[in-house]
Order: sequence, then structure tokens, then C-alpha cells
Amino acid sequence: MNEFLWVVYPYLCLTVLVVGTLARYNYDQIGWTSKSSELLEKRMLRTGSLLFHWGIIFVFFGHVAGLLVPIEVYQAIGISERMYHLGAMVMGGITGLMTLAGLALLLLRRLGVKRVLRNTAPADWVALGFLIATVAMGLLMTLGYNATHLPYEYRTTVGPWIRGVLLLHPDARLMSQVPLILQIHILTALGLFAVSPFTRLVHVWSLPLAYLRRAPMQYRRRTAASAQGSRRRVAAKQRAGRTSAERREPHA
Repeated sequence: MNEFLWVVYPYLCLTVLVVGTLARYNYDQIGWTSKSSELLEKRMLRTGSLLFHWGIIFVFFGHVAGLLVPIEVYQAIGISERMYHLGAMVMGGITGLMTLAGLALLLLRRLGVKRVLRNTAPADWVALGFLIATVAMGLLMTLGYNATHLPYEYRTTVGPWIRGVLLLHPDARLMSQVPLILQIHILTALGLFAVSPFTRLVHVWSLPLAYLRRAPMQYRRRTAASAQGSRRRVAAKQRAGRTSAERREPHA
């Protein structure tokens, strides 16, 4: 079971992520969208979306710094174990709470606003379930386990295991002594990767690079003179249209 969970299962999830995303892009580009429901309800969406997106961005970069950067790098630049874990607990706790609060608000909106609820697909519930479970387990590890026990040094177990997965030589033995809460957090995160191609989460891979090349839009103030000129042009087009129609009519 240990080999399946920490060697086979990660590659299954990553394979579904890559293949599913490519298939979705090739065969369902129209559905490649976040399917915004802003027209149905705006106030709760604005607050919940800002909390979730800003929180998840900082959480992502925190995970990159904690798991992909070897512990030797921190030791070389003079960051002690205590200093690192204190910063991780404070910053991870704040950004994790932001993310969870945003998810909770979006869930309440989806349940409480009838128009939004009627436009909710089963895939939306699956994505929300995985997101809430993953974030909740991460927060429970950061603010629960680490606050009541000595901070767990995942940089010597989970970090090398993840880097091994990415380099195609994972060591399942590294995960055998990892706390159960953290194991569940990792497994739900992998499950989230696997289901994302079939949900609106697929839009995370879209970057609006075209906006950087697009010519700026120009807006001109509408004055009384310009409005009068516009009316004259419209009237002239109408007269020209009537004249053209009269010329095309057959003579008796």
C-alpha cells in the first residue's frame, strides 16, 4: 500500500492531469473557462473570489519555497529551523485562513443564492470538495499539529519525496513516518490535480498574454458638438438609404 500511495498514485494523478488538460484544450476550448456567475450575484463573489485567489497564490509560492528548495539552501543562508517554521506557521496560517474563508464564502453563495445553485454542475461540487479538504488539512497541520507538537520537519521527508517524484525516482520510504494529517493533505491535493481538467479549475492554465500585445482601447468624451455631429451623420445615412431604395424601385 505504501508503494501504491506514494509511487503509483502520484503518477496516476499527474498523468490524468496532463492528458486530461491536453484533451480538454483540443476538444473543448469553448468550455475552457472559469464560467463566471458574476451576472447572477456579484457582492459575495467579489469578496470570496479575492480572498481565495490571493490566498491560494501565496499558499502556492509558500509550498514551492518549502518543498522544492532543499533544506541545505536555508542552512547556507543562515535561516535557522526555528526561524523557518515560525515564518511558515505565521504566513502559512494567514494565507491558509484567507483561502479557506474565501472558499467558505463561495460555498455559502453557491448554496444560498438560488440562481447560482441552479447553475452549479456536479463538477463544481467535486472541485469545491477537493479544494476545501486540501486547504482544511493543510491548515490543520500548520495551526493544529505544529502548534500543539514540535513543528514537523517536512523538508527532510516530504520535500525530498516530491523532488523525487518530479525527477522520476520517488522514495516511498520517506513518507512512512509522515503525520497522517499531512499525508491526507498530500493525497487530496493529488486528487485535486487529477479532477481539475474536468472542472472549471482548468482555467488556471490560461494566462492572458494576448492582452500584453493588444493595442490599447481609446475612449473619447462625448460632447454636445460631437453628439450633434453624430446625429447629423446618422440622418445623412438614413437619407442616402431612402434615396438608394427609391432608385431601385421599378417605374410604373
